[in-house]
Parts: sequence; structure tokens; C-alpha cells
Amino acid sequence: MLRTALIVLVLAALSAASANGSPAPSAKTHRSASAAVSSHNSRKETHRPKAVKTGHTSGAKARYAVLRETRHPAGRGGARQRQAMAQAASLPLSRAAMPPPLVGSLESLVRQNDKTEADNLERIEDEDDLADRIARKMLVPVPASAALTVNENLPESHRYCRPWTARFLSDLARVHGAEFHRPLEVSSAVRTVEYQKQLMETNGNAAPADGDIASPHLTGATIDLAKHGMSREEIGWMRNWLLPLQQAGKIDVEEEFQQACFHITVYKSYLPPAPETRQRKAAQRPAGKHKEPRETEPPPAEPGETASEGL
Repeated sequence: MLRTALIVLVLAALSAASANGSPAPSAKTHRSASAAVSSHNSRKETHRPKAVKTGHTSGAKARYAVLRETRHPAGRGGARQRQAMAQAASLPLSRAAMPPPLVGSLESLVRQNDKTEADNLERIEDEDDLADRIARKMLVPVPASAALTVNENLPESHRYCRPWTARFLSDLARVHGAEFHRPLEVSSAVRTVEYQKQLMETNGNAAPADGDIASPHLTGATIDLAKHGMSREEIGWMRNWLLPLQQAGKIDVEEEFQQACFHITVYKSYLPPAPETRQRKAAQRPAGKHKEPRETEPPPAEPGETASEGL
């Protein structure tokens, strides 16, 4: 009995010691664990992009704010992701900066006819009439150069224009070539009434050969510049360069899309006469008469002057 009692006491003592062997965690231990968890969470938060508040940052600014916060995207494709985000942010800005097309209208075509009549420009009837005006230097060759080419399908006799139109082409081609290092292309220049009537039979976009909205190509003052091959930047640049001249009354522009060209009528005022020429004309004009005489041969050119079709 005594032996049994001793065994029971020993087992009880061992059980009590096992229960009390692991000390309870202290308050200090709890605080250290909590701090570690909080520090880990805060480090994770530093890698998250901050949300952009709507109403305070809009449009492209919001996209760039997100881009700045996403500095270390996870994964091996991080650089590609940042590049794609930058491109996505810049595209809307490029579209917003693109000037609108210089769209033509019926009023514009009437204005072109009115102003060419005010400049006393007659419509060229046929090939004989065209050859006569070329011989009298009333029309000069399109100033082809490294910066300005002529469509090879354009007949040789139709590669002519008015002297002030030639000067306009030289000026435009020179500035455009310096900017983009590629030539412009003239796709159409002078036409005859006879040719325009034939064109009307095959081209539904062709203007009439007579009347108040006749094609201004018939006077030789108008040219078409092809848009095919132009980049988006070139087309935007052309619009920005041509619009101030149109607003100043030096030219009229109709941007065509079916034939993809800039249809440009250039007026005499683009190339004003020298001061002494204006004074001489004023002195010779009879009092009370302001109408210009019929179209005659132009005065000698100043030094340095260059002696698919729609409208």
C-alpha cells in the first residue's frame, strides 16, 4: 500500500511540473510582436500606388500621378509596364494638340472665284490658249526642286502656275523641307476648261468648268499638294502653316480627303508689287476709275523670282 501511495504522489508531482514548465508570455513580449507586425504592414504599404482623388487632379495629370507612384512594379516586366503607361498618358495629349482640318465649303469656292475675278484672271479655255499664255510668261513652271516634286502622271503642259503661286510653292517647300527633310508633291496645277469638262465625267468630286463655283485651277492660280505619305506631324504642321495665310487673305485652302490633298488657291496679294510699282500705277490711274484692266502680261520678275485631281 505504501509503495502504491508513493508512486501516485510521484506521478502527481511530475504532472504538476509539466503543467508549470512553460512560463506565460509577458506584456513586453506581446508589445514586441505587435510592433513587428505593424512594421511589416507599413513596409508593404510603401509599395502601393496612392489613389488619385477625382476632382483635384484630372485628365493627363491624374495619369501621370499614378505613373509617378508606380515606380517599382512587381515582376520582371516592370520596365515595359512603365513604358506602356507613359505612352498611354501621352497619346491623348498628342490628339488634343492636332489642329482641325481646313475643310472646304461652297462659300469658300464662291470666294475663290470672286477673288480671282477681282485679280482679273481669265479661265484658260483649251490647250492652244494655255500654250499662248505660257509663251507670254503669264504662267511659269511649277518650281520643282529637291524640296518640291511634281506627280509624274501630270502632263508636261499642265505643270505651270501663276508667278505668285510659284513663289508660294518655293517658300512652303523650303520651310517644309528644312523641318521634315522630305519633298512635297504637286499633284495638280493649271487646267483648261476643256480638260475640266473631261475630268467631270470621271471624277464626281471635280468642280464645274464654268459658273460661280468653277474650279479655280482654270486660272492657273491653284495647285494641289498630295497628302499621301505625310505623317501625322506633317499634316498638323501644314495646317498650322497655312491657316494664318488664309486668315490674312493671301490664300484659300480646302483640305480634300477623297483625293487626299491640300487644294490651295494663291492670290496676287501673296506677292505684293514693289513700292515704286504701286506709286506708278496710282499716278497713271484716271480719277474716279478703280477697275483694273483686262489680264495682260505680268511685269518683269523681281530678282530671285521664279518666272489625282479634285477641285
